[in-house]
Amino acid sequence: MHIQPADPALGQSADDERPMRRRSLFAACSAHAVHDGLTDAIYVLLPLWQAQFSISYAMVGLLRGSYSGVMAGCQLMAGRLARRWGRKRLLVGGTALAGLAYLVASQAGGMGWLLFALVLGGLGASTQHPLASSLVADSHEGGKVKEALSHYNFAGDIGKTLIPGLVGLLLAAASWQAGAGLLGVIGVASAALLWRLIPSDAQLRAAQRKSSARGAGAARGGMWALLSTGTIDSAVRMGFLTFLPFLLQDKGAGAAGIGVALSLLFVGGAFGKLLCGYLGARVGMMKTVWLTEATTSLCILLAVWLPLSWLMAMLPLLGLALNGTSSVLYGAVPELAGADRRDHAFALFYTGTIGAGALSPVLFGRLGDLAGITAALEVLAAVLLLTLPLSWVVQKNLE
Repeated sequence: MHIQPADPALGQSADDERPMRRRSLFAACSAHAVHDGLTDAIYVLLPLWQAQFSISYAMVGLLRGSYSGVMAGCQLMAGRLARRWGRKRLLVGGTALAGLAYLVASQAGGMGWLLFALVLGGLGASTQHPLASSLVADSHEGGKVKEALSHYNFAGDIGKTLIPGLVGLLLAAASWQAGAGLLGVIGVASAALLWRLIPSDAQLRAAQRKSSARGAGAARGGMWALLSTGTIDSAVRMGFLTFLPFLLQDKGAGAAGIGVALSLLFVGGAFGKLLCGYLGARVGMMKTVWLTEATTSLCILLAVWLPLSWLMAMLPLLGLALNGTSSVLYGAVPELAGADRRDHAFALFYTGTIGAGALSPVLFGRLGDLAGITAALEVLAAVLLLTLPLSWVVQKNLE
């Protein structure tokens, strides 16, 4: 049997590239888990900061918004700086900065220092999504990109579960300063681990050249349709998560019931991110998006109409569809952007989706004030269907 030699223009054989692919994926997953964990740990600390500094709910919102706002707003800058300073250096530095921000917060004696620390943390966190996603995309090829990005996406949910939970356990026996200090140590230690794991910039550039030679990223025209799809998906997801506790409360759920409901939803969402990445690689982006978004829209309407017990039973499926779409959309970014523009494309995509997620609760909250929660959720379900024609446009460009 004749074995065709590897094309020298593409460099190493697939077998030789496997160790780098594994290292890159593990590094990206670790970065995603740590950064998402550090970001969501703020929710654990906010009530303690409110009690410590006697601040209003508006100021609580400012503290949370300062971190997420800076993170969303600086992602495009992170993508550009990575081309000048190197992806590895910037991702490691951003992780270390996010950790140092919590160490600063642990020593804060007033609101000024605390706000400064959270702005610093958001600046460090802005490097993770665009650069780690590009790291995964550049080290994999073809359908493997979608599967690898689904693992990367799933890792973020693991971090959101483990790190805030760890801090919550510590706070049962220690002060919030100790909890913030622990988060700082996790961030700095993770930066050191990433420095060891992430391949050198020369290896990453070689991977980009191989990806270009294989024809990846030939279509660019559908990027705005993809961004619009992701923006609507994120806006509906965050709007629904904001209203869900109030919907459950109206149906008779107490605080414990709401906690159980959110856990069911998030467990389904974590596995949805993993499952839908594989599904998208096999049946295509458009079919998967139509399946998940239509299911999500229907489930939101059923959540409004069904009694509490039926709603609770449906929440894992709703979580799977609600969160699963994002893995498929992330997987289409490298195909549309081109190997030399992935950092910028991922930064643009995450800026749009995170920004939409931040604005959606405000806009739909106003609608809820005017027309009620039921009407707001029904509008959310209808708006989500706009992703169906948009995903068709994306698919045409991919073809």
